[in-house]
This record gives sequence, structure tokens and C-alpha cells, in this order.
Amino acid sequence: MSTPAPLEPQPPPAQRPLTAQDAKTLALAALGGALEFYDFIIFVFFTAVIGQLFFPPDTPEWLRQLQAFGLFAAGYLARPLGGIIMAHFGDRSGRKRMFALSVFMMAVPTLLIGALPTYATLGYAAPLVLLVLRMVQGAAVGGEVPGAWVFVSEHVPEHRVGFACGTLTSGLTFGILLGSLVATAINKIYSPADVLAFGWRIPFLVGGVFGFFAVFLRRWLAETPVFEEMRQRKALVRELPLKAVLRGHGVAVVVSMLLTWVLTAGIVVVILMTPTFMQKLYGIAPAQALEANSVATLSLTLGCTVFGLCADRFGAGRMLGLGCLALLGTTYLLYRGVAAAPEHLVPLYALTGFCVGVVGVVPAVMVRAFPAAVRFSGLSFSYNVAYAIFGGLTPLVVTLMMKTQPLAPAHYVAGLCVMGVLVALYLLSAGRARFAAVSPSVSR
Repeated sequence: MSTPAPLEPQPPPAQRPLTAQDAKTLALAALGGALEFYDFIIFVFFTAVIGQLFFPPDTPEWLRQLQAFGLFAAGYLARPLGGIIMAHFGDRSGRKRMFALSVFMMAVPTLLIGALPTYATLGYAAPLVLLVLRMVQGAAVGGEVPGAWVFVSEHVPEHRVGFACGTLTSGLTFGILLGSLVATAINKIYSPADVLAFGWRIPFLVGGVFGFFAVFLRRWLAETPVFEEMRQRKALVRELPLKAVLRGHGVAVVVSMLLTWVLTAGIVVVILMTPTFMQKLYGIAPAQALEANSVATLSLTLGCTVFGLCADRFGAGRMLGLGCLALLGTTYLLYRGVAAAPEHLVPLYALTGFCVGVVGVVPAVMVRAFPAAVRFSGLSFSYNVAYAIFGGLTPLVVTLMMKTQPLAPAHYVAGLCVMGVLVALYLLSAGRARFAAVSPSVSR
């Protein structure tokens, strides 16, 4: 199939205001995304308990934890394959079907994990079944994230794509916060013995039930007008969508993968790893570090929406560049500031978390990088493959760097922010308006 060149600027379309239906779509999409990300991330908060329950009791502690984290990582490894397959059908048969399927595929294994017998009952079958369920969860989130970005961007007016993608990303990050708060509550309400006996199951069972609720809610969503128009015009991609992406949209793939790398630096290093670094580097108490992390994650949720709004007003390319510069500065401010005055951890972390909100601009660029016929496949391939590679390697690289450089986390984030600024300058240069204009025409 012949697809339009991704760098060719198009005339701006007519603009319309957001409607009540748009607001409903954004709200339901963000709610479903939050619940799905909660289901995916809650595992990491109970890896110690799962390691004790799902592996032989005589296993060395270090090996037990390694195996438990291996089960968590299996979800990330399954993301590219699940995302590519679901994107294929999303481009061929409809966005809505895959959007509903992804949350269903997350709800079922989450509920099953909560009811799964442990090693004491099933023996070695217990960790094997758990591995399969984690891989299904990974496949689901691999389709959910890019699918949700495509879904909301094709529902709203083109000059509100930044706000839509930022709001959806806020929902995803809120799912991380929700998982942290639920895990904290479980460990406060129940004794360690009760958590080991039954308490760890509660977050999974609750997540599974709410996942089915999200499936029900998504039944009320309509197919995107963009896809319906392509179906009526018989303009759907005829060949393998991924083949068309790799053959004709290499620049868009590279840009999207680089921006995903920037995204992983903000989320993985600043949000997920920094609490541990603060404890090791500056002697911050675990409870204080986790409290500050919750505030930073809440600030990130707000930041995603704000950066998305600004992307619509000033252009995604400009906000990407400015946001990366702000994240670079605040990350150094956080690490150096806490070293000098640990009592300032919460406000410094909150400010840095807000600047991580620049990740809300990333999907607004990526959805504009690919024409509608292959948008789901292009975005899903670029995002999931890059996240699997960079998200998996980032903890290892930063940890190794810290052996010789205590400020390695800040240096790593700064390096990726510089790359983000360079990508932003590329997007803003002549002939790249499709990626970064305030209200570009996407082949809708």
C-alpha cells in the first residue's frame, strides 16, 4: 500500500472545541489505563513475599529475590510481541476492539495471580504458571499504552492531541501511585505474617475485579472517527502493517524510539529508582523516601497534563525541548540539594517529578509521526521495542556507573535530556512540521 511521506507538512484542518463526548472518552480511557497499569505494577511491591511463597523454601535468599524479579521482568519482555500483534489487528480491524481486549487480558491474569496456589501446594508448577500469567500481563500492557494514545488522539480535535495524550499518560502514572499506596496500606494494616498468609493476595484480587469493571466501561466507547472514515473509504492498510512501517517510515521509527528512551530515563530512573538511590547515597529512611516518591508521582501526574496542554498551545517540539532542559536542571537540583539539605527531599522531588511530566509530550509527537493507516503498528513497535531495550538496560547501566560516580543517576538523565533537546531541534527544523507543529494535520 502506498502511504504518505511522514515528513510532508499538511494544511491545518478546521478546529472544534472539546465536547462532552470527548471528555467522557478521555476520562474512561485514563481510568482504564490507571487500573491496567496498577495491575501490572502491583507485582513489584510484593516481590519479596512472592519470592518466599512461589519458590522452594531452601532457596538462598539472593536467588529467591532474583527469581522473583525475573518474573517481574518477564512482563516487560512480553510487551513488544503483545504490542505488535495487537497493533496489527488494531490497524486492520479497529482500535476499539484492541482497546477493550488489552484491559481484559490484564484483568484475567491479575485475578488469577491473586487466587493462585503457592509452591507449597503446586510445587514447581506454581512459578511456571505465575510466569505465564506475567507474560500475558506484559502482552496486555504492550497493547494498552500505544493503543490508548492512538485511541484518544483520534477522538479529539487535532489541536487537542497534546492534552489528550497528556491526560492519558497522567492516568497511567496514577496507576503507579495507586499501586504504591495500596501496597503501603496492606503492609500497615496487616502484620508481616498476615501479609505472607493472605494479605498479598488482596491487591491482585481487587485489581482483577476493577479490571473487569474497566472492561465494562470501555463497552460504552465508540470506534475512533479516523478509523471509521478509513473503513468507509476502504483505505485500510492491505499489507502487513508492520512491513509498511519499516519500509516507509524509518525516520518516524527512529524518532519515536529515541523519545521512548528519554521517557524511560524519566520514569525508570527518577520515579522508580531514585527512592532506593536516596537511601543508599544520603541515608534517607525508607519510609521517608517512599513518602517523597508518592508526592513526586502525584506531581508527575499533574505535570503530564500541564505539558500536554502547553504542547497544544506552543507546539510539541518546543515543549519537548523546554521540558527536557527543565528535567535536566531539576534532576541535578534534587541530587545535589538532598546531599546538602536532606530535609528538602519532598519539595525537591515534587518539583523534579513535575518536570518528568514532559513524558506527556512524547506520545503527542509519536502519534503525529505515522499516518493513520499504520499509526497503531508504528507507534507500538517503536515504543515497545525501545522500552524493552532501554527500560531493561537502564537499571543495570546506572547501577554500574554508580560504582565510580555517585551522581550517575543525574548524569544519565541529563545525557538523555540533551538527546531529547536535540530531537526537539530536529523536529522544529524546516520540513519536520508533521511531528511538532501546534496543530498539524495528521493523516486522519
